[in-house]
Amino acid sequence: MFFTYLRRELRRRRKAALVVASGLALGIALVIVVSSVSSGMGKAQEKVLQSLYGLGTDMTVTKAMETSEEGGERPERPRFSFDAQAEGSGEEQSTDHVMVQGFQSLADSTVDKVGEQNGVADAVGGLSLQVVKVSGEFTRGRFQQDGQGGQDGGPGGAEPSEGGRVQGGGADFDVNSYSVYGTDVTEPELGPLTSSRITDGRTFKASETDAKVAVVDSAHAKEKELETGDTVTVKGTKFKIIGIATAESGDAAADLYLPLKQAQTLADAKDKVTTIYVRATDSQQIDSVKSAIQKNVSGTTVTTSADLADTVSGSLSTASSLATGVGTWLSVAVLVTAFLVAGLLTSSAVSRRVREFGTLKALGWNSGRVTGQVVGEAVVHGLMGGVLGIALGLAGAYAVTAISPTLQAELGGGAGGSGGMGGPGGGPVGGPGREAAAKTLEVALTAPVGLTTVALAVGLAVAGGLVAGAFGGWRASRLRPADALRRVA
Repeated sequence: MFFTYLRRELRRRRKAALVVASGLALGIALVIVVSSVSSGMGKAQEKVLQSLYGLGTDMTVTKAMETSEEGGERPERPRFSFDAQAEGSGEEQSTDHVMVQGFQSLADSTVDKVGEQNGVADAVGGLSLQVVKVSGEFTRGRFQQDGQGGQDGGPGGAEPSEGGRVQGGGADFDVNSYSVYGTDVTEPELGPLTSSRITDGRTFKASETDAKVAVVDSAHAKEKELETGDTVTVKGTKFKIIGIATAESGDAAADLYLPLKQAQTLADAKDKVTTIYVRATDSQQIDSVKSAIQKNVSGTTVTTSADLADTVSGSLSTASSLATGVGTWLSVAVLVTAFLVAGLLTSSAVSRRVREFGTLKALGWNSGRVTGQVVGEAVVHGLMGGVLGIALGLAGAYAVTAISPTLQAELGGGAGGSGGMGGPGGGPVGGPGREAAAKTLEVALTAPVGLTTVALAVGLAVAGGLVAGAFGGWRASRLRPADALRRVA
């Protein structure tokens, strides 16, 4: 009887049912779109953070910034020496200066100490270097006496006599800088190289801890016209290129990757690392792991993904704020409005069915049965609105994914300082080989819809039906058979 009457009433009041369902559908569709866009923002931000961290890294440990007192020891600056003797004139000369990024490093024994902390699943060290290469040649000038022919002069040549001058000569040198990262080849699943994929050749083998091999970033390889099998020379040491890596986020951690021991040898930094990459046993306990490391490993700064997220600015950050702030409140406002309108429409429909419900009560229907009938109709309206809302929401999310608007994420240099967000030397947090200046990455926005979002939509549809049914059921329960029968003419 209940379902027969329900089916007949829904068929008889199609327009009213469509109006109520449409209102709920708009609110539910907006919730789906906002939720999916927010999820897409989160994935885009994770992609950006992976360019700094590498896949699988929960936090990084670096040396805490030390405030040097006035007149104290200053970091060594690059110095270059060239032979400018006459017999060397016209010959190309070059020299490499390899520096530890930020001039700050940790003893590699710190890696083991960090790995022993509670909640740490794995820890691996890396050494970030900057190589400055200066190459060029000197050209001797010619001494010209007044009224006489010239003779060789310039660097290493004869001193010019009075009444003459040196013409021509000079020096032409090119300065080239690139980043090198020493990675622990025995731990391939942790570190910045995991944010890139090998597109040619292969990655390091666990046995190549001290081998003269290298993996080159694809952008650097294209600029220098390097291929797998070629060799690169760093500070007089030749390394064979075994692979080309392409950064997934479009921004590589370094131009050149070497085994950690080889990088330490090049920089005269034996048993030193600049960054320790840490994976936690439980992603929900990252804050407690961070506190444990800061407490038990002195002189270090621990940076988590949450800390890094605060440094991401640009249109990605703005859009994320809008999606989580304005979008959420807008969704709530639309849903509340839709629920109220559905409730009022259902209550209004009940008032037009006074004679019907009064007659049913006179025939023996109690107030609970009448209320149940109204609530049943409202829940069906809600489910209809849920189906329509899910369809509209999926269409909206698909449209966002199809368009894939490009957002920019700026990774600014940290403020530095002990316990602050800055990396060594005031550079960006967490990233090896990063410059202090901000870098801009472009990421495509998607709007993935998960089962949780669909389940939320169904729950909202049922809730909307119950709210509307509560309004109408309360109104129906107050009807008396005598009032209804009095209107029968």
